[in-house]
Amino acid sequence: MYLVKLTTRHLKIKQSIIILIVLLFSTHAHAQENSPYSRYGIGDLVPNQNITNRGMGGISIGYADYGLIGHPFNINLNNPASLGNLSNTKNFSNAIFDIGGEVDFLTLKSNTSTEKFSSRNAVMSYLQIAFPVSTKKMEKNGNSWAMSFGLRPISRINYKIEHNIKNDAIDSINTLYEGFGGVNQINISSGYKKIGKGIYKNALCVGISSGLTFGNKDYSTKTSIINDTVKYFRSNYEVKSRFNGIFINTGLQYEIHLKNSSVLRLGAFANLQQNLKAKQSSYNETFGYDYNGGEVKIDSVLYQEDTKGKVILPLSYGTGFTYQSKNKQWLIGVDYECTNWSNYKYYDNNEITSNSWTFRAGVEYYPVKSNGNNKKYLDYIKYRTGFYFGPDYIKTINARNNFAVTGGFSLPLTTPRYIQSRGEYVTLNTSFEIGNKSSNQSVGIKETFTRINFGVSMNARWFQKRSYD
Repeated sequence: MYLVKLTTRHLKIKQSIIILIVLLFSTHAHAQENSPYSRYGIGDLVPNQNITNRGMGGISIGYADYGLIGHPFNINLNNPASLGNLSNTKNFSNAIFDIGGEVDFLTLKSNTSTEKFSSRNAVMSYLQIAFPVSTKKMEKNGNSWAMSFGLRPISRINYKIEHNIKNDAIDSINTLYEGFGGVNQINISSGYKKIGKGIYKNALCVGISSGLTFGNKDYSTKTSIINDTVKYFRSNYEVKSRFNGIFINTGLQYEIHLKNSSVLRLGAFANLQQNLKAKQSSYNETFGYDYNGGEVKIDSVLYQEDTKGKVILPLSYGTGFTYQSKNKQWLIGVDYECTNWSNYKYYDNNEITSNSWTFRAGVEYYPVKSNGNNKKYLDYIKYRTGFYFGPDYIKTINARNNFAVTGGFSLPLTTPRYIQSRGEYVTLNTSFEIGNKSSNQSVGIKETFTRINFGVSMNARWFQKRSYD
């Protein structure tokens, strides 16, 4: 009877996860941020950490998670070296499924007027699967090797802005600026952990991640001249680009076991410059509308299709550390990362981008006691908080500052009894970010955002055939 109840509970959990995935993918296509700054560069950069890291200000370079029972329960998306901590190869018993999504609330406000615009969007953040591939000999020597693969967005382009001006010669001019697209990555990553010799057995983890970067950047400018006596044709200038290429991201972590049984973990990563192959189509035409509201082309002034070019995404790198107390209840960390956005090019054109950096700091508290006497559900909840700040990579007249405070927690969806007896669990990860992007100058647009992030991670013996339970 216990086995029947257990199987039923797992089926319900898996069914809920499938529904969550469907909702994330379906809402992603209808997101409308309406940020005018997403017109430049590769658009608005999305957070590149998992949900748990986002709750701690986004620290991830020196972060490795040991989960609820001493094994990882989420996947570090920023530093592949942390995969080396995933071990226990028997029947892939520590395989991890990790998915995340977010709901964004954005408010745009001009510094020169009281007008403002608000929007909200639900989008997918990432989908990752990781599993150990260590041999028995490697495990016997205390070393481990693991791999992961998945999909995640890097940036989003989504805006639709209407501008009306008066003109003495004619009544008015209406201009509609519209764009959509973004950059995504399909990745496969690997991490290896080598435990050193000595009293404290310090460990070195190295990792590499590669895969396909792909995306599109489509934008248009539609102009309508409104006059009571003269009829003018509407004009449309539109550019559509598609690009893709291989990326390589490397990382390392060095784990130092201190005399008081605490752990200091140093980390670094480098995401190498990417040269993406691109094809671009450009249109400059006049158009009208039919009775159903659809666009009808009247005449083409310019028509260029599949013009080959290159999109250069610059080098990014960073370093960081985490310190974990001897009872593993407290963890603090700091990250510093940079990107050479001044090297960004779109079809040999330099856009209004500049080098950027981000400083991150965060803390995590885990009530579980090391003596194993943890019977309460509240003992297995992880609590996090942090912040980050730095200049945005899009630069108009002056740099825009990017700042946010964060928080979050992880809630086990399995009972403490089941976690302790089987070592399997399902966890609901949540976090939030509240911040803004703004300039100190009097002219500009202030963006205030709130992100509510949520995700599910599973650590289960999916491939093990059970004879008894």
